[in-house]
Amino acid sequence: MLICHCNLITEREIEDTIVELLDEDPWGLIVPAKVYHRMKKRGRCCGCFPNVVETIIRVTEGYHTRSQMGGVDIVSHLDRVRELRVQFGSRTHEGRKAGHRAA
Repeated sequence: MLICHCNLITEREIEDTIVELLDEDPWGLIVPAKVYHRMKKRGRCCGCFPNVVETIIRVTEGYHTRSQMGGVDIVSHLDRVRELRVQFGSRTHEGRKAGHRAA
């Protein structure tokens, strides 16, 4: 599935990049800008960033669950990240209507 229309980046490319970053540092903070920098791209309209954040959370959960490296701690931490995202980060959706999805 195409996630970033500006750069023509697929979900699979983003997932692979996230896994590469996790292989280097399993406890590192991964944000959309770090993923795009690794792919030698940059956010243009940044409308895809909410979907990239969801992909980062999903892939990180799966990575740590498979590696058995404190999976319980990771999942509880990612649940807190989701709560904060709902509370602070997804309020305006860049002026879009509630039913709109970036990808």
